[in-house]
Amino acid sequence: MQWLAIIGIGAAVGFLGGLFGKGGSAIATPLLAAIGLPAIVAVASPLPATVPGTLAAYRRYRSLGIGDPQVIRWTIAVGVPATALGALATRWVSGEALVLVTDVLVALIGLKVLLSPSPIEVVRNDLGHRRLRLVLVAAAVGLAAGLLANAGGFLLVPLYLAVLKLPIKTALSCSLAAASVLAIPGTLVHAALGHIDWAVAAVFGLASIPLSSLGARAALRLHPQRLERLYGAGLLVLGATLLVVR
Repeated sequence: MQWLAIIGIGAAVGFLGGLFGKGGSAIATPLLAAIGLPAIVAVASPLPATVPGTLAAYRRYRSLGIGDPQVIRWTIAVGVPATALGALATRWVSGEALVLVTDVLVALIGLKVLLSPSPIEVVRNDLGHRRLRLVLVAAAVGLAAGLLANAGGFLLVPLYLAVLKLPIKTALSCSLAAASVLAIPGTLVHAALGHIDWAVAAVFGLASIPLSSLGARAALRLHPQRLERLYGAGLLVLGATLLVVR
C-alpha cells in the first residue's frame, strides 16, 4: 500500500509542479512523511525527479517563447553554490524540523500570493537596476532549496512576482528552468550524505515526470490572474492541511 501511495503522490505532485512552476519536492516532502517514510528520506528522495520533471514542463513554456533568459542565468549562477551550502547544512538540522518548516512555508507563501497578487501588466526593468534584488532572491532560494531538499520553485515564483515584478507565466517559466539546475547540487549532496532512498526516488519519478508536462500545459491555458489565484489558494490549502494533520 505504501508503494501505491508513493505512485499516487508522485503523479499528483508532478501535475501540481508543472501547474505551479516548481519541482514539487516541497509538496512531496510532507505527503511522503505522512504515509510513514522517515523524515529525512521524505525530504531528500523526491529531489532527483525534479530535474527531468521541471525540464519537461519548461519545454512547454519555451516552445511559446515565454521566459526571461537573463533572470534564469542569474538565478542559476548564484543559486547553485547557495543550494550546495544549504544541503550541507542538513548535517546539523533534523528531518522532522525540515518537514515542519516546509509545511509552514507552503502555507505562508500561498497566503502571501493570495493577499498580494502581482500586476497583470508586464513590468520591464533594466536588469542592471534589479540585479541586486535578483542576486538576493537567488541566494535566499538556493539556501532554502538545499536545506529543504527541493529545487526552490515554491519560493522562486512568489519572489519573482513580488520582488522582480515578473508576470505570472514568465515567473513560472523562469522558475521551472532554474529549478531543473538548482536540483542538481542538492541531489548530489544529499546522495553523498545517504539521505536518498533510490527505490522511492525511482518510483516517485516514474509517476511524476510525465504529469509535469501536462500540468504546464494546463497552466498555459489559464488566464494569468486566475492562474495566480489558483497558485496561491493551492499552496495555502495544502500547507494548512498538512499542518493540521501533523
